[in-house]
Amino acid sequence: MDKYKKLATNTLIFAIGTFSSKVLSFLLMPYVTRMMVKGEYGTADLIQQTANVLIPIVFLQINSAALRFALDKDGDKAEVFTVGIRTTLRGFAVFLLFAYPMSLITINDFRLGDYIHLIYAFVFVSGFRQLCQQFVRGCGKVKIFAIDGIIATATTLVFNLLFLGPLHWGVTGYIVAIIASDLCSVLFLTVTCKLWKFVKLKGVRKSTTFDMLKYSIPMMPSIILWWVVNVSDRYMVTYFINSGANGLYTAASKIPNFVIMFSSIFIDAWQLSAVDEYDNEGTQDFFTNVFRVYSGGIFAVSSALIIFCQLFTKILVAPSYYESWQYVPILIIGTSISCHVNFLASVYMAEKKNIMAMVTAFAGAAANVILNLILIPIMGANGAAIATAVSFIVAFSARALDARRFLKINYNTPVVVLEVLILAAQSTVMLVMKSGIAMYALEAVLLLVMIAINYKQLLELLNLVLDKFLRRKKNTE
Repeated sequence: MDKYKKLATNTLIFAIGTFSSKVLSFLLMPYVTRMMVKGEYGTADLIQQTANVLIPIVFLQINSAALRFALDKDGDKAEVFTVGIRTTLRGFAVFLLFAYPMSLITINDFRLGDYIHLIYAFVFVSGFRQLCQQFVRGCGKVKIFAIDGIIATATTLVFNLLFLGPLHWGVTGYIVAIIASDLCSVLFLTVTCKLWKFVKLKGVRKSTTFDMLKYSIPMMPSIILWWVVNVSDRYMVTYFINSGANGLYTAASKIPNFVIMFSSIFIDAWQLSAVDEYDNEGTQDFFTNVFRVYSGGIFAVSSALIIFCQLFTKILVAPSYYESWQYVPILIIGTSISCHVNFLASVYMAEKKNIMAMVTAFAGAAANVILNLILIPIMGANGAAIATAVSFIVAFSARALDARRFLKINYNTPVVVLEVLILAAQSTVMLVMKSGIAMYALEAVLLLVMIAINYKQLLELLNLVLDKFLRRKKNTE
């Protein structure tokens, strides 16, 4: 199969499984924000983000190694999954020793000890699910991976409606809904893929364990550093202001997830193609062409989202959260750049070299922390949004320069810079003028300029999607 068509096929399959879950996160926002006050929503988010940063530490980011080594055509998949299971269980056993010191952590009005049992359950179940998901994806079972996404969407919806509605469990219900959904996912993947057949009680080579840990452990600091960039601002907003302000900021951060939704559907498929085609002839042109189309799509979606951010905020959150729209435009800029950073991660993944991925992530994290400390006391939550955007620009610049050691991708830098400036201009217009016909007229002009810049790339993207859709329709007739 042609490499571009294979990428389009996998993207379509992942879209089926991913799109529903991403859309659900938006559709649930009005319900969740009505069932929980600002402080509760901010607390629930901190619990979720705390667990998310603990997972790569506790399990040594072994799920990423399970994906990468399962992709090797001549690898022993049973050894790969067994190393993953062992690392997960041993990591959690060590993690249990830290329950008491963790329970003593307090940030302003947020006390970690009140939710320690939820955090431990979240870490174990979600970490196990990530291992199963990535191993199944690495084995090429993309359809089952997609179906799992649909099932996870359905179970998350049911559990949220039940726990936040009739049972009125509040913060606990929000977290338990995620845990219960992840558990259903683990059971589904285990049964459908017969994962028990990939568990070896003995006979696992030490070299496999060593190679997987050599690959995964350097990713731990990278994941933590990305957490610093993405989430530390929420802790700082809570510290400098309060949980209510963090609740608004958290609600605002959900809107840019439209961009993440567009990106993640593609990135899941792209990682498979990047590894599969990396050593083949024409790799440099392949990466350059895909980056150009991907980047154009990201910036076009981001530009359109800024125009409609007030409308989306009004639709997706409760009235008491509406003022959060003012943080959205700048967060969208940061999100669009983060998608470009994630694209370049595929180069390090294909090379199995993650040290510089960590270094470039550190550059972004350092910029984020410094700017958060400076800007949040001065500008409030919008200072955190600016810090996030700048930190991703720093990380992308560092990674783009470093990745050229392996692959000379033509980024067309002047165009990328122009596109970022257009998003910045849109954000400025939105935040200064706030409303009115003149504001939307200026926003529309800037959007049209963005579309004009990326017209060719968007047309290629549209043709690729339509071609795949029409072929699929013809095959079903």
